[in-house]
Amino acid sequence: MHDRNVYPKVILASVVGSSIEWFDYFLYGTMSSLIISKLFFTNYDAFTATLLAYLSFALTFFIRPLGGVFFAHIGDKVGRKKTLVATLMLMGGATVAIGLLPTYAQIGAWAPVLLLTLRIVQGLGIGGEWGGALLLAYEYAPEGKRSFFVSFPQAGVTIGMLLSTLAVAFVSLLAEADFIRWGWRIPFLASGALVFLGLWIRNGIEETPAFRDARQSESSPRVPLLDLLRHHRGALLMTIGAKVVETAPFYIFTTFSIGYATQQLGLEREAALLAVSLGAVVATIAIPLYGMVADHIGKEKLFLIGCLATIAVAIPYFTLLDRRSNGALFVAAVLTMGLVWPMLTSSLGSVFADAFPVHARYTGVTLGYQLGAALAGGTAPLIATTLLALNEDRWMPVAFYMMGCALISLVAVWVGARHGRRAHPSTPVSLQEGA
Repeated sequence: MHDRNVYPKVILASVVGSSIEWFDYFLYGTMSSLIISKLFFTNYDAFTATLLAYLSFALTFFIRPLGGVFFAHIGDKVGRKKTLVATLMLMGGATVAIGLLPTYAQIGAWAPVLLLTLRIVQGLGIGGEWGGALLLAYEYAPEGKRSFFVSFPQAGVTIGMLLSTLAVAFVSLLAEADFIRWGWRIPFLASGALVFLGLWIRNGIEETPAFRDARQSESSPRVPLLDLLRHHRGALLMTIGAKVVETAPFYIFTTFSIGYATQQLGLEREAALLAVSLGAVVATIAIPLYGMVADHIGKEKLFLIGCLATIAVAIPYFTLLDRRSNGALFVAAVLTMGLVWPMLTSSLGSVFADAFPVHARYTGVTLGYQLGAALAGGTAPLIATTLLALNEDRWMPVAFYMMGCALISLVAVWVGARHGRRAHPSTPVSLQEGA
């Protein structure tokens, strides 16, 4: 039992650091819909340039597992805190550097090469961030409140997205020529100040009690990844499958929806950004509330409800967008991103963390999360854009794609909950128990 006074510090450290990392990440995602194609892929037609911009966004999803393996190894061997400091510095430095990049018009083909290089660095940093922020909260949390505690770093996702969207909306108030020439750089450069804030807060937290106890009482494996692949393959497959529904629809509701609303539906860029921001505000409030629900009814139950809800709202979401009104756009954003998606993300962290023992937990949750994100997250805007193009801008295939993602995760967690085991083999996982 540890001092309760540390709980607010732990929650603040996990949510602030997570928010900054995701601010950096979503900033590029939003900009890829608006400006990246125009500045770094100008030697292509508009459609190809947009696809290349989305590909540059998707690139980091395939780098994230590599960063995850590297930093998770450090996290399981050296500690959660030191790893989190390293990932924050790496991610923040790359983001500031993007804000300083010359464009294609200035240095030609070197511009996209440098951009993709920095995106790889970002992918390495974010690859190790999520697992550390999650475990910082999870391993400090009191019994019976783990889903609630873990929901706070999950809320960092929407806080970071909200901050990035508001930053882009702010610089979008500039004249179009000024926004294209220099205004887009401001949010990237401002990330540097946020990184220093995050480092200061995280340096004030000690290593998690669970990790310290494990170091003293366990003979930890020399290579946690090999131990994971030998003894916890089922849990790893379950986490990869669970991540699919939490990530693919999310990027449909955010990154893809901005481009779809502005380019296909003719809505104003400011309205699309405001709708996403409104959805993020509602989600930020809903995530910890759903975390408490998960502690009460069981994290697996809440996650499965979220999968069914995602299937249910896929068609209504696009039907609302088709009304081509700002009001319908706002309702669609609040319904999907603000109310349905938080069911998934608030319960996801504790589902992941409970699946692995302490000595392989950082590696397990990180690899499952990042592989699932690579398979389903970064490719989502690209797949959705391609489905639209192949079907003459008809959205029904995109809706079916979202339903398919939800079905994959529903089966993965259902099977895992029925037949899986916790990190301690004597404790069965069931749909009837709480987090």
